[in-house]
Order: sequence, then C-alpha cells, then structure tokens
Amino acid sequence: MFMCSPCAEQSPASKSKGSKPAMQTQSKDEFQPNRFLKTLGRGRRVVAFLKEKIIFAQGGPADAVFYIQKGKVRLTIVSSTGREASIGIWGEGQFFGEGALAGQRSRIGSAIAMTDCELLRIDKKTMIEGLREEQHFTDIFLAYLLARNIRWEDDLVDQLFNSSEKRLARVLLSLARFGEEGMPEAVIQPISQETLAEMVGTTRSRVNFFMNKFRKSGFINYGPSGMQVHSSLLNMVLRD
Repeated sequence: MFMCSPCAEQSPASKSKGSKPAMQTQSKDEFQPNRFLKTLGRGRRVVAFLKEKIIFAQGGPADAVFYIQKGKVRLTIVSSTGREASIGIWGEGQFFGEGALAGQRSRIGSAIAMTDCELLRIDKKTMIEGLREEQHFTDIFLAYLLARNIRWEDDLVDQLFNSSEKRLARVLLSLARFGEEGMPEAVIQPISQETLAEMVGTTRSRVNFFMNKFRKSGFINYGPSGMQVHSSLLNMVLRD
C-alpha cells in the first residue's frame, strides 16, 4: 500500500525543449501514483458515493478499476444460497475492482461505501494503457497486488486455524491499519456487529461477547467519533 502526496513542480530544466517530462524522470521512490492517475485522460473521472450506497453490484460489468481518495469501501459476496459474507474493507490510497484487468467480465462481488467516499474511477482500457506507459506505476501496482494476495492467504490461514476471538481481533487491527505503512488510525469509523460477524465467520452474539471482553480488558474503547483500537490487542493475535 502507498500514501500519496502532492508532487513538486517541474524545474525549468525539465521544461526545456527536448527534455523528458518530470513524470518520466522521477525515481521509483519519488514517483507519485496519485498524480500520475490524474494524467490518464478521458477514461478516468472522480465519482462520489454517500455512505451505504452501492458502487458496483455482484454480476455487474467488470469494466473499471477504482482508487480510493477518501473514505472506506466494503466488499461483499453472496452465495447461490443467499448467504452474504464481507470479504474485505479498503481505505484511502487503495485500489479495488482490479479483477477487471484479469479477464473478469462480471463482478464476483459487490462494493459498498462504508462512509461517504470520493473515488477515482479508471476505465479498464485506460488503466491498462497507464500500466504500459509508466514503469514506476506498474511496479507499484504489482507490489500492491502481491501484498493483497498475501493478505488473502493470511485471511485463509486465519479462518482455517484460529479461533473466532483471534479472527475478530485481527479484523479490528486491520481496520485500524496496524502493520501497514504510516501510523495506525486513532479512531475507526463505526461498524456494525453484523458486518464484523460476516467478516469473522461467526454469529453476532459471539462478536458482541468478544467485543465486551476486549473493552473490559482495555484493548478497545468507544468514543463519540468511533472506536479506538489499542496496540495491546496484538497480544490476542500473537498469543498461543
């Protein structure tokens, strides 16, 4: 994952005749993905979604990739028997919907705005062209996809071998972005126990029991703006 910041203006030398644009001469460490995405042309646009609105629905056309500029997005999937599961929550500086680049013609799940969101919608064709044009962007996007794949594998191992209590602790730490670049979030937005139960793979009553236990142990606490997750909750995940 990466965080984006404004890019410095080009120097006079970079604007001289015959020189390459600054975007082409930046080192990998200096490259700003967010700025590059804004140069992709007509195939991208900023879209806004209010909380709880559907961004795309399961079975809909997989024709674009999304980059989160503000807010949080929840990905869900519904089985043929009607059972719904939350498979991930993504925040600022992250992509979703990248299955469109791998040959998916229809969405295998739905994306829902957990908060008011501002997203950059990039058409499939435009995204592919951008990856071909800018090697730094390709490297960053590939690293991002590999990191996400590792996370899916960790989630599978977690589901197979850990208790529902540990799985809930891991979900809360993930929502607070422990272990990712930058500082963890001081407060995470309110999330229903039903959603947490879907992500953990247990019942709402069990989530309620564990959440009360975490609060009494000082692992979490509630405030007017949301829930704070303390680093001490890591003990729940690391404990044998």
